[in-house]
Amino acid sequence: MDIIDYLPQKMKAEAEAYMPCGLEEIRVRAGKQVQYMFAGGCRAGVYISHSDIEEMINYLSGYSFHAIAPQLAAGYFTVEGGHRVGIAGQMGCDGGKVTAVSEIASLNIRIAHQIRDVAMPLMPYIRDENSIYNTLVISRPGEGKTTFLRDCIRILSDGCDGKNALKVSVVDERSEIAACYLGVAQNDIGNSSDVLDNCPKSLGMRMLLRSMSPDVIAVDELGGESDIEALNQLVSCGIRILGSVHGTNADDLRRKMLPHAIERFVFIDHDEKGVRRYSIYDEAYRLLYSTVCGIGADKRLQQKKKGRYSDAV
Repeated sequence: MDIIDYLPQKMKAEAEAYMPCGLEEIRVRAGKQVQYMFAGGCRAGVYISHSDIEEMINYLSGYSFHAIAPQLAAGYFTVEGGHRVGIAGQMGCDGGKVTAVSEIASLNIRIAHQIRDVAMPLMPYIRDENSIYNTLVISRPGEGKTTFLRDCIRILSDGCDGKNALKVSVVDERSEIAACYLGVAQNDIGNSSDVLDNCPKSLGMRMLLRSMSPDVIAVDELGGESDIEALNQLVSCGIRILGSVHGTNADDLRRKMLPHAIERFVFIDHDEKGVRRYSIYDEAYRLLYSTVCGIGADKRLQQKKKGRYSDAV
């Protein structure tokens, strides 16, 4: 479903105009102008009233607010099409937990975009003949590690380069990988993938180990002690791991894992021009391959071929 269908009439024309321009988020606040967010900045839109936000919540929830109430306690919910809606406003709390959402004053609609084949250049270094090397994707927030992880899952689940498809089980605690709606993945994660949506990572990994006989278990943003315990259990059982972690947590996670458990490390960063670099290392941190993509990457590679850049891209 197109995100435009969820918007009030007063927003539709300007949102439709911005969609082809790389729109990433729509931020809506009661009593303020809409902000349309792009990679390079934002544009202001019409003023929004509290009743406009109530109208949007009705559209987004399918006029069934109670159906999304459990997700709202986590601060967000996912709608058909994979778009994720974050909320802010007045909360009711008990015992340190959110028990009710009484007033919603702000919405952050993250537009679902799926970038395909971003992981393909590194796949020969992640896949072995029959399965994968245990792989950890590492970056700062906002660098694209979830996008890369999602594409890895899709490629492995469909098979590539003459290699068989793998059964990939995904623990999607925050609905960011598969973007499930009513339990069904809205993003393409391949034909041989199964998803546990809105489930704690450590619990989900153990559940999938018992229930789905996976070849690979994929999980985003690892880090807690319980996550590491579950990962070590998977490694001990011979299940292959595909995970991601914030850059600040990578060394700590590696120290607590079983020796040589992680065999490939993918680092993602970008330069001031928005060109993303993907570098993959083996378990001894020896560089295996590095490539770039993103805004300006094609031009840079063309200049490299003309001799203006060294081969160390």
